[in-house]
Amino acid sequence: MKEKSFNKSIFRDAIRQSFIKLAPRVQVKNPVMLVVYIGAILTAALYILSFTGIKDENSGYILTISLILWFTVLFANFAEAIAEGRGRAQADSLRSARKDVKAKKLKSASNIEEYTEVISSNLKKGDIVYVKAGEQIPMDGEVIKGAASVDESAITGESAPVIRESGGDRSAVTGGTTLVSDWLVIQVTAEPGNSFLDKMIAMVEGASRKKTPNEIALQILLVTLTVIFLVVTATLLPFSGFASSQAGAGSAISVTNVIALLVCLAPTTIGALLSSIGIAGMSRLNQANVLAMSGRAIEAAGDVDVLLLDKTGTITLGNRQASEFISLKGVKEQELADAAQLSSIADETPEGRSIVILAKERFGIRGRDLSKLGATFVGFTANTRMSGIDYQGNEIRKGAADAIKTFVIDKGGDYPEECERIVERVAGEGGTPLVVAKNNIILGVIYLKDIVKNGVKERFEDLRKMGIKTIMITGDNPMTAASIAAEAGVDDFLAEATPEAKLTLIRDYQAKGHLVAMTGDGTNDAPALAQADVAVAMNTGTQAAKEAGNMVDLDSSPTKLIDIVRIGKQLLMTRGSLTTFSVANDVAKYFAIIPVLFFGIFPQLTALNIMGLTSTTSAILSAIIYNALIIIALIPLALKGVKYREMSAGKLLKQNILVYGLGGIAAPFVAIKLIDMLLTACGIV
Repeated sequence: MKEKSFNKSIFRDAIRQSFIKLAPRVQVKNPVMLVVYIGAILTAALYILSFTGIKDENSGYILTISLILWFTVLFANFAEAIAEGRGRAQADSLRSARKDVKAKKLKSASNIEEYTEVISSNLKKGDIVYVKAGEQIPMDGEVIKGAASVDESAITGESAPVIRESGGDRSAVTGGTTLVSDWLVIQVTAEPGNSFLDKMIAMVEGASRKKTPNEIALQILLVTLTVIFLVVTATLLPFSGFASSQAGAGSAISVTNVIALLVCLAPTTIGALLSSIGIAGMSRLNQANVLAMSGRAIEAAGDVDVLLLDKTGTITLGNRQASEFISLKGVKEQELADAAQLSSIADETPEGRSIVILAKERFGIRGRDLSKLGATFVGFTANTRMSGIDYQGNEIRKGAADAIKTFVIDKGGDYPEECERIVERVAGEGGTPLVVAKNNIILGVIYLKDIVKNGVKERFEDLRKMGIKTIMITGDNPMTAASIAAEAGVDDFLAEATPEAKLTLIRDYQAKGHLVAMTGDGTNDAPALAQADVAVAMNTGTQAAKEAGNMVDLDSSPTKLIDIVRIGKQLLMTRGSLTTFSVANDVAKYFAIIPVLFFGIFPQLTALNIMGLTSTTSAILSAIIYNALIIIALIPLALKGVKYREMSAGKLLKQNILVYGLGGIAAPFVAIKLIDMLLTACGIV
């Protein structure tokens, strides 16, 4: 689900939506901008009344104020429409994958020849369908029979097909994807209109986006500030009239100027951009091929301070690789390599292939004619925990140390202490030892090493700077886990992890007030995913994992969790930065405008006109023009987000105050003065 680049059609649609959003039922949803909207209506009414003899101000001045207020509302609508437009563009690409197709509904999973053709939209949860190569999967489901390659590019954007098969953690399929090879028997797991694709479209369109708790809290603060400024400006009308009569100079402030002043002092900048910031945050997550089930999940990701990370695929490359042949005394290393390669020729696992490659690279041992050997291969099983080959009276086995030890001793052989020491050393270094025996004699150990990904240690250091604790989750023994944890630079680890252990660990941290994030793909991960504050399920995982999580990673990349946390923090940073800027703006505009309003009544206030503004009219016009333009200027920042930096909350607060706080105070002084000079030079005021 890759982002569609910003184009003219999105821009044109955003302009159209800006006018559509002028409807009162839309404006009432944003209380801060509702004040501007009402102000625009009132000044428009005052302009019309000016032709009837009821003059609040000069007609041209009132019209100018009214137009600027209308443009301010339109600019706020435009910011939200642009963010929504990007979501609609993503949704359109997803809709192209959602279409009704004919599905082969089976009476029984055991008989694929007997089926009834039905329209996919008529399928119900629990129905069983048969899909073959070239056909589209009609509805979300679980594979209950068969294995096939599936093209998921319509959803994930990735062209490489993926394997889906019955059993295990790669049994979930998504409606709208296409079979590239073979066939599948699928049990439908979603009701019509509630499929994974339907949920994705609703989320990226923003149709189901609800305001998050932090967003609601911020809006309450903005409304409170707006009410305060409303009270302040409302009292200026009677106060200025009273002060004018007592001083015998000047005149009361006009209604037009009071409305303009209220708009300038209210937190309209963040009020106009708040919705677009949230929508853009959701959009950035969608661009990363992650589907969030709620805006709350994205926000929680920004507050996470404990990360639970799987070792395999996240911290390590995922497949252990043979790195060394360690032979016992009296055994040549080449003899060990030869036996190890023979036992691994039929082993199609990445570990088995790496043993064959290492023997070839170290000693030039290449392919041999196994048919002449009359070889019989012994496959690996979970019970024996070993594999091997029998040929011409020879018997070679490789496998876990304790399994080979039992096998050799049962056959009357000996298990040397030297081998035990090597096994302990390899495990202590974070590796996996595989013992090789030939004809009941131990030859040595194959050192399988977990390769820690480049740059992982630095990324964990960055997370540490942000106050996030990283915990590696692995099924390895404690000694191996400790070695890899030290090499990767994680803060802690959970070895020999079971579903119960993961769940207990999450609950313990949450009880201490931490917010916990984790990833998972299997049914056994579902309890922990349901408990975690941010739970990212893999798209390749089981339906149980997807339903337990509050996010789904379409790329099924275990490292995506780190990126999700970054996106969540960037959302909070953007909202905090622009709020700081907006409030600082209001403070600056207050001191820039208020003194000028009372020049006529209190000439002594001229000393406070530090900006040297020409007149009350030019001050109001300059401030309200700046107020409208700053919204447009900040739209790119609201959509893109502030630049992400790894730092603690304290440092982030200090940066916000320095950059956006001081910047928010300085910008209005500079901009309002420049606009005032331009208006004066053009003779407008």
